[in-house]
Amino acid sequence: MTKIGIGVIGAGYMGKAHSVAMNSVGAVFNTPLKPVCEMICATTESGAAAKAQALGFNRSTADWNTLVNDPAVEAIVIASPQSTHKEIALAAIAKGKPVLCEKPMGASLAEARAMTEAAEAAGVVNMVGFNYVRTPATQYARQLVHNGEIGDITWFRGEHTEDFLADANAPANWRTRGRATGTMGDLSSHMINCAIALMGPIASVNADIETVHAKRPAEQKDGSAHPTDLEEVTNDDHAHCLCRFESGVMGHLYFSRVSSGRKMGYAYEIVGTKGAIRFDQEDQNALWLYRMNDPEAERGFRKILTGPAHPDYVDFCLGPGHGTGYQDQLIIEAKDFLTAIHNGKAQWPTFRDGMEVTQVIEAMWQSHDSRQWATVEK
Repeated sequence: MTKIGIGVIGAGYMGKAHSVAMNSVGAVFNTPLKPVCEMICATTESGAAAKAQALGFNRSTADWNTLVNDPAVEAIVIASPQSTHKEIALAAIAKGKPVLCEKPMGASLAEARAMTEAAEAAGVVNMVGFNYVRTPATQYARQLVHNGEIGDITWFRGEHTEDFLADANAPANWRTRGRATGTMGDLSSHMINCAIALMGPIASVNADIETVHAKRPAEQKDGSAHPTDLEEVTNDDHAHCLCRFESGVMGHLYFSRVSSGRKMGYAYEIVGTKGAIRFDQEDQNALWLYRMNDPEAERGFRKILTGPAHPDYVDFCLGPGHGTGYQDQLIIEAKDFLTAIHNGKAQWPTFRDGMEVTQVIEAMWQSHDSRQWATVEK
């Protein structure tokens, strides 16, 4: 057994999820590398110490430089705000330390490119945290498509829809300030990554991006909405676009944080000449499959419950239909990261794959601004 010291930068929602994953992955998958939660970084020394105790880390710090430079920290997970990703990643890469960076990679395409080029030049293992694409159901869908099980693909529709800002009276907060934290900077990257994973590269887009609630009540110190003061929303609420994949297949993408009733609407539909596939993350342990060659009297979408026959399922549970959950996606991701480190070779999705997603987002903004089709930069 070989141990590897893990440092996690960021102790919020995703920092906790990555920490729990690193504490669990060795037991779930019996990985050759056994992670040791060495150090966690939060914004204050007291807060970091509390998180270290709660999440099982040996040490803590409020300075990410301390974590990156510590010799006992051999691999780094970046789960801090995206505006910090580039600086931290470049420092870790300069030290030759593998990096798993949360999506989206940076605050701009230029930052994503700088991170990618630095990691590739240094030969450092790198990965981007697109966890939803790792569900056993979506991994199986990817196999079906790539093996030609539903024939030649003719159409793709994907969405990532939630409703956490659907209420116009919800107060303004960090999510409503600045382009990087709008729906395009937040939710869109997951479904774009999924579309590319299932369908291949996107060649061009025709996008429309909108702020639905232009002003919101100002946020008070206790987090509640101010009864009279209004604050301008400076980023987008939802967006959609027509797209063409490099294969020639047409598609449609939609992203929203104001989609009433949707909690985790990471969903897609793939149509082929021999069948079709449907998936919805709100029912993440089921995949719907239609086959044209079924008897005519029995044709219809068939619900397939995930089980041990599907990728990365059996290590969690031996029972079909018992299911995996959100945290399990992060454990699978941790397994892939440790496998990449053990093999000394970056594993999908790499920084370059993350940069490709950012290129699509940038093309969507160009299309929106010009009111015409835009080619995705390569």
